[in-house]
Amino acid sequence: MKRKMVAMLLSVVIVGSMVAGCGKKTAEETTNYVVSDAVADCAEEPAVDVSRGTYCEEEVEYDCREEYEDLSGEKYDSIEENGWISVEKKALSTFAADVDTASYSNFRRMVLDGYGLNRIPASAIRTEEMVNYFTYNYEEPKNGEVFGVTPQVSVCPWNSENLLMTIGINTATLDSKDIPDCNIVFLVDVSGSMRGEKKLPLIQKSMAMLTDKFDENDRISIVTYASGVETILNGCSGDDSRKIIKSFEKLSAGGSTNGGDGIVRAYEIAEDNFIEDGVNRVIICSDGDFNVGLTTQSELERLITEKKDSGIFLSTLGFGMGNYSDVTMETLADKGNGNYAYIDDLTEAKRVLIDEMSSTFVTVAKDVKLQVEFNPAAVSEYRLVGYENRVMSSKDFTDDTKDGGELGAGHQVTVVYEICPTDNYEETDLKYQEKKPEVKGSEYDEYCTLSIAYKEPDGNKSRYLEYPINYNNFDKNPSDDFRLAAAVAQASLALKGSEYIADYNMEEAILESLKTVKSLKKHYDNEYVAEFADLLEELTY
Repeated sequence: MKRKMVAMLLSVVIVGSMVAGCGKKTAEETTNYVVSDAVADCAEEPAVDVSRGTYCEEEVEYDCREEYEDLSGEKYDSIEENGWISVEKKALSTFAADVDTASYSNFRRMVLDGYGLNRIPASAIRTEEMVNYFTYNYEEPKNGEVFGVTPQVSVCPWNSENLLMTIGINTATLDSKDIPDCNIVFLVDVSGSMRGEKKLPLIQKSMAMLTDKFDENDRISIVTYASGVETILNGCSGDDSRKIIKSFEKLSAGGSTNGGDGIVRAYEIAEDNFIEDGVNRVIICSDGDFNVGLTTQSELERLITEKKDSGIFLSTLGFGMGNYSDVTMETLADKGNGNYAYIDDLTEAKRVLIDEMSSTFVTVAKDVKLQVEFNPAAVSEYRLVGYENRVMSSKDFTDDTKDGGELGAGHQVTVVYEICPTDNYEETDLKYQEKKPEVKGSEYDEYCTLSIAYKEPDGNKSRYLEYPINYNNFDKNPSDDFRLAAAVAQASLALKGSEYIADYNMEEAILESLKTVKSLKKHYDNEYVAEFADLLEELTY
C-alpha cells in the first residue's frame, strides 16, 4: 500500500524576474540501501526545493516507494537528484559519459511483472540510462572524427517557463566483419541464487545465440564461480561453437557466491590469452549477489580499477530478480571501463549481444568526460537531468588519472539539461568573459560550449574537442529525436517522484509522456518506441 508523508506548506516569495524563479538544491552524498522484507523507516521528510515552477503554496507528497516488500533483497544506489546550479557561481558542469542501459530493461521487467506506478523503487530509475536505451538519428562523425554531435534546444515540456537542451553524441558504427579479433572471458555466476528461468537458463540461451558470431581468430573462455571457482574453457577457438555451447549447457546452479575470486581467475585467463590490438574483455553474467570472498564495494572497485590498466576491460550483464544487486553490477562495469546491461529476456539478449555487438565489445574511446561551460549572458541557472552518480569536479576534466566512461563503436550518448534563460550578464573568468557584454559576437549567441575529453583505446593521454551550442540550435518545433528524449526523461522523472516536474503531478507527467511517445511510434523503424508506449500505458491503468 502506498505510504505518503505530506510535507509542510511552503510560502514562496516570487521575485518577478525569470532569474529569481529558478531554485537551487545541494545534492547530498549517495548511500546504498537494501530493500528488505521489513518496511523501510522514512525517518524524515525531504527538503522541498524552491525550484522553478513551485511558486504557489502547495501540498507536496513524499512517496517512500522503497518500502514495498515485493522487491525484497534487491539493492540499488539511493541517489539525490541534481539540483539547480547558478551559472554565476559555477559555470562548468562536468561528468563522465555513460552508455549503460540496464535501468530501462529492469524497469520493463518490473512493469511486465505487474508492478504499478507506485511500486517501482525510485532509485531503480536512472534517467540517463532510460534515455540512452533508445536509438536516435544523430549526426554521424565526419572526416574521420571520433564523434558526431547533435545539440537541440526547445521549450521544456514539464516546465513551460524553462528551456530544455539535449546533446546527442554519436560514435561511428562498425560492421560485424570489421570487429577485431576477440579474447572474451565469460565469468558466469552459478551460485544457488542463480536458479530460476530468468537467471542461469537465460544466460545459457543468450550465449548460444552469441557463439555463432565468433570465428577461428577469437579466443573464448568460461569461468564459473559459486562456493569455488572453476575454469570450464580456456582460450577455445571461436569457431568451435559446438564445444562452447555444450560447455554453457552443462552449467548448473548451487552453492554460495565467491565472486571476488572468480574475477581474479577471469583476469588471469584473459591475460594468458591476450590479443594484441584485439578486443580483450571479461563479461560477468550474474545477479550481482557477492557473498563470499571480496564482498565489499571498495574491495571490488580496487580490484577492477587495477586490472583495467592492463588493457582488459570488464562489462556486466545482469540477470534475475529478488536478490538482484544493481549497485554491484553497475559499480563493476564503471570501474572496469565497460558497460552494464540488464537482460530480462531473449529479445534483450539479442539486442545487446547480436544487434549491438560492435558497441558492446569494441571500444573506440575510453575515459570519456563531458564538460559544459554555460554562458552567463544566455543562461542563469541549469540542471543536469540524470548522471547523478557520474558527476565530477571541474578540475577532473583535465586530470588523466580520473576515470571517465567508455564508448563503443556505434554508441550514442544523450545528455539532457533543463536551463533557465536570462538576458542579464554577469562576468566570469572563463571563456565568456573574454568579450565585454556590449561587444556583440558569435560567443554572445551561444548558450554554452560542450567540451569532450577522451583517450584512444590504448592511450593514456586525453584529447580534447569543443562544440559551441548557439541560438541557431533553438527550435519551437523540435525534432522527433528531441521529443522522444524529452518524453523519456519526463517519464523517468515522474517514476522517480521528482520534485522538479513543475507543471504536472506524477500521473499527469506519465500521461503527457505517453501522448508524445504514441505520436512518435510511426517515425521510428524499431519496436522499442512502441514498446515504451505500451509500458507507459500499462502504468496508467
